[in-house]
Amino acid sequence: MKLLWTDRARKDLIQIGRYIAKDNPQAARRWVELIRQAARRTSRMPLAGRVVPEFNDENIREVFLKTYRIVYHIKKKEIHVLTVFEGHRLLKENEPVD
Repeated sequence: MKLLWTDRARKDLIQIGRYIAKDNPQAARRWVELIRQAARRTSRMPLAGRVVPEFNDENIREVFLKTYRIVYHIKKKEIHVLTVFEGHRLLKENEPVD
Protein backbone atom coordinates (compact mmCIF):
# COMPACT_ATOMS: atom_id res chain seq x y z
CA MET A 1 0.00 0.00 0.00
CA LYS A 2 1.10 3.54 -0.68
CA LEU A 3 2.09 5.60 2.38
CA LEU A 4 1.12 9.29 2.53
CA TRP A 5 1.75 11.84 5.27
CA THR A 6 -0.86 14.50 6.03
CA ASP A 7 0.31 18.08 6.49
CA ARG A 8 -0.32 17.75 10.20
CA ALA A 9 1.81 14.58 10.45
CA ARG A 10 4.66 16.25 8.55
CA LYS A 11 4.50 19.24 10.89
CA ASP A 12 4.45 16.91 13.90
CA LEU A 13 7.58 15.17 12.65
CA ILE A 14 9.36 18.48 12.11
CA GLN A 15 8.43 19.68 15.60
CA ILE A 16 9.65 16.45 17.16
CA GLY A 17 12.94 16.74 15.30
CA ARG A 18 13.42 20.37 16.32
CA TYR A 19 12.64 19.63 19.96
CA ILE A 20 15.16 16.79 20.16
CA ALA A 21 17.73 18.76 18.14
CA LYS A 22 17.89 21.42 20.86
CA ASP A 23 19.91 18.93 22.89
CA ASN A 24 21.27 16.58 20.25
CA PRO A 25 20.97 17.18 16.48
CA GLN A 26 22.30 13.73 15.59
CA ALA A 27 19.80 12.02 17.87
CA ALA A 28 17.02 14.11 16.32
CA ARG A 29 17.89 12.90 12.82
CA ARG A 30 18.04 9.27 14.00
CA TRP A 31 14.78 9.54 15.92
CA VAL A 32 12.89 11.11 13.01
CA GLU A 33 14.17 8.35 10.73
CA LEU A 34 13.01 5.70 13.21
CA ILE A 35 9.54 7.24 13.19
CA ARG A 36 9.53 7.22 9.38
CA GLN A 37 10.58 3.56 9.34
CA ALA A 38 7.81 2.63 11.78
CA ALA A 39 5.29 4.43 9.55
CA ARG A 40 6.60 2.62 6.46
CA ARG A 41 6.04 -0.72 8.18
CA THR A 42 2.35 0.15 8.53
CA SER A 43 2.04 0.18 4.74
CA ARG A 44 3.18 -3.46 4.66
CA MET A 45 1.05 -4.61 7.61
CA PRO A 46 -1.69 -2.02 8.16
CA LEU A 47 -3.82 -4.18 10.46
CA ALA A 48 -0.91 -4.83 12.82
CA GLY A 49 -1.48 -1.55 14.63
CA ARG A 50 -4.10 -1.29 17.33
CA VAL A 51 -7.39 0.51 16.84
CA VAL A 52 -7.08 4.02 18.31
CA PRO A 53 -9.23 3.81 21.46
CA GLU A 54 -10.33 7.44 21.28
CA PHE A 55 -12.03 6.80 17.92
CA ASN A 56 -12.98 3.11 17.96
CA ASP A 57 -12.84 3.01 14.15
CA GLU A 58 -11.27 -0.13 12.64
CA ASN A 59 -9.58 2.00 9.96
CA ILE A 60 -7.88 4.45 12.33
CA ARG A 61 -4.99 2.64 13.94
CA GLU A 62 -1.72 3.37 15.65
CA VAL A 63 1.69 1.96 16.31
CA PHE A 64 4.00 2.99 19.10
CA LEU A 65 7.66 3.88 18.98
CA LYS A 66 8.75 4.18 22.58
CA THR A 67 6.68 7.10 23.88
CA TYR A 68 5.37 8.26 20.50
CA ARG A 69 2.06 7.33 18.89
CA ILE A 70 1.94 7.16 15.10
CA VAL A 71 -1.72 7.38 14.10
CA TYR A 72 -2.75 6.35 10.60
CA HIS A 73 -5.88 5.86 8.54
CA ILE A 74 -6.27 2.80 6.33
CA LYS A 75 -7.84 3.65 2.98
CA LYS A 76 -8.48 1.29 0.04
CA LYS A 77 -5.01 1.52 -1.50
CA GLU A 78 -3.25 3.99 0.80
CA ILE A 79 -2.20 4.52 4.36
CA HIS A 80 -2.42 8.12 5.58
CA VAL A 81 -0.26 9.01 8.56
CA LEU A 82 -2.51 11.43 10.43
CA THR A 83 -0.41 12.55 13.37
CA VAL A 84 2.61 11.68 15.51
CA PHE A 85 2.73 12.73 19.15
CA GLU A 86 3.88 11.73 22.62
CA GLY A 87 1.82 8.88 23.98
CA HIS A 88 0.93 10.48 27.30
CA ARG A 89 -1.51 12.72 25.42
CA LEU A 90 -4.93 11.53 24.35
CA LEU A 91 -6.65 12.49 21.14
CA LYS A 92 -9.98 14.16 21.66
CA GLU A 93 -12.84 12.43 19.92
CA ASN A 94 -13.71 15.59 17.96
CA GLU A 95 -10.08 16.57 17.31
CA PRO A 96 -9.48 16.68 13.55
CA VAL A 97 -6.72 14.33 12.47
CA ASP A 98 -6.86 14.60 8.67
